[in-house]
Amino acid sequence: MLIYAQASSIMPDKTPTKRPRRRTPLSRERILKRAQKLADKDGLDALSMRKLAQALRVEAMSLYNHVKHKDDMLDGMVELVVAEIEIPSDTGEWKDEMRKRALSAHAVLLQHPWAAMLLMSRVNVGPVMLRYVDATLGCLLSAGFSYEMADHAWNTLDSFIYGFTLQRLNFPFEPEEYKDVAEEYMPQLPMEMYPNLAGLSSEVIEGRYDGEHELSFGLELLLTGLESLRRASPE
Repeated sequence: MLIYAQASSIMPDKTPTKRPRRRTPLSRERILKRAQKLADKDGLDALSMRKLAQALRVEAMSLYNHVKHKDDMLDGMVELVVAEIEIPSDTGEWKDEMRKRALSAHAVLLQHPWAAMLLMSRVNVGPVMLRYVDATLGCLLSAGFSYEMADHAWNTLDSFIYGFTLQRLNFPFEPEEYKDVAEEYMPQLPMEMYPNLAGLSSEVIEGRYDGEHELSFGLELLLTGLESLRRASPE
């Protein structure tokens, strides 16, 4: 027994030791992606450097080794969003390319409800945004638009896309509620005073029209109008 005890005391302990988990290094990309997730979940107003640091389990000051300030972070978040939007090609049919671009932008902005306002209200000049705009201009120029008309065209399309998206995000009712809402407001629309609104509400109530607006309706109007201008412009 004594010999066994002595032998066992000198044998190496084979019990596996737990290594500490390696923390993912902090980087600009990691910061921006987490900020994007927080904004998607709680909105841009709820996003702060302190909350972001807590979510990343780091000290707030360490964020500034990778982002200069909050505005720099917002610019980077916009870049991440724009990177998700389909870039038009200058070799395809221009209306098809603008259509794909618009539908892609609308879908992406619905996933990131905070982004449309940043796209509209900030000077976004990151490399992803510049490539996106340059490709858009290139598609229109290749189709025969002048620089002036191409500039008007893409800004008009974006104004419609952003505005339509913001309306969709902020409209107080869901499409499945339209019939009930129309019935609720119908007493406020006497036929003798508001015959057209009353008539439209009746169409929704009686199921002849669902009342739902689609991006494609306005988009086709714009594309048709731009095509007419393109054809009318001098070569």
